[in-house]
Amino acid sequence: MNISNSIPFLDLVSPHVELEAELTEVFQQVLRTAMFIGGPAVEQFEREFAAFCDTRFCVGVGSGTDALRFALMAAGIREGDSVLTVPNSFIATTEAISQAGAVPEFVDIDERTYNINPASLRKYLETQCDLDRRTGQRVSRHTGRLVTAVVPVHLYGQMCDMDAIGEIAEEHKLIVVEDSCQAHGAQYFSRKDNVWKKAGSVGVAAAFSFYPGKNLGACGEAGAVTTNDEEMARAIRMIRDHGQAKKYYHDIAGYNGRLDALQAGLLRVKLRHLAEWNGRRRECAALYGRLLASLSQNIILPVEPSVFRSVYHLYVIRHSDREGMQAHLSAKGVGTAIHYPIPLHLQKAYRGLGYREGDFPVAESVAPEILSLPMYAQLQPGQQESVAMAISEFVETRRTALVMSARA
Repeated sequence: MNISNSIPFLDLVSPHVELEAELTEVFQQVLRTAMFIGGPAVEQFEREFAAFCDTRFCVGVGSGTDALRFALMAAGIREGDSVLTVPNSFIATTEAISQAGAVPEFVDIDERTYNINPASLRKYLETQCDLDRRTGQRVSRHTGRLVTAVVPVHLYGQMCDMDAIGEIAEEHKLIVVEDSCQAHGAQYFSRKDNVWKKAGSVGVAAAFSFYPGKNLGACGEAGAVTTNDEEMARAIRMIRDHGQAKKYYHDIAGYNGRLDALQAGLLRVKLRHLAEWNGRRRECAALYGRLLASLSQNIILPVEPSVFRSVYHLYVIRHSDREGMQAHLSAKGVGTAIHYPIPLHLQKAYRGLGYREGDFPVAESVAPEILSLPMYAQLQPGQQESVAMAISEFVETRRTALVMSARA
């Protein structure tokens, strides 16, 4: 493959060129009205995104991190609480927990889906926590704090097993706040309710990021909280706007976390195309699966159980020589990325939590092997064939080298 014909890991140019006229019209409208913060554009996007997620309310905010932090605060997470999540996520998940005043604690993941393992969640609550008979809640032996919430991360575009998580949360009095920042439009089939449910509609609230590279991306920073709880939506609107119940009347000390009208308008345009884009991503994932099927003894492909509909924010494979494969693909002009190389419990930022290597063996075994391949709605079959060919070349070259080494 010629480097001049390289395949980027992410193409943010093509969709904006395709929608240039519509996006430019939004910008012109904002200039002509000078409605830069809040107003009709934000309110219209909030209504439309709530409808897309099958929720009653959506509150636009400044980023996905704002969304999760504000959702936790509005849900009643207090300083001194412990909140459970997974160690394989972007640090914004735990930053939001920390900034809400709580302490993040971790539960290991399912090796097939990379999402929180409900069995590990139950085991943690029942074997590493004690019952506070006064509140009926669990107290972490690791921190000595009440465990009040769980943040399941719908990683790479696939939802967690929310039926199982919801059952455990109800039993142990945990608040469930979804981290849906990579899962715009993802679904799972609820066996409990016998219906398909969308990311953002299951927990007491959910956080979405509209960072430019997301399935639904702004042209800058933006985020939103979805919820079916009217009081929670009201609280988040106050938190995002300096705690104002109305202008200059501050019921609480809040934050400056509002969604810009320009970003809301741009997101409205893109939202009309999101279902189609997600469908294209699923087609791309299916083609990768077919192209790479013959290499299944050498690489681990994504697993999508039948009761889940991933939107493939990322297409992540695993290989024991991840660095070698990445270097080979780069030399062939194929862009890749790693999400995420160091689990959160081993990050320097969280050294004070007292975790050690070996505490979460599944997350730690996955981290050195994961590699994200090019994935976006505009990805062409020919490009995917070239990616698969480059991977096949690497696997064969490495196999030959190992055989020759064994014979030497």
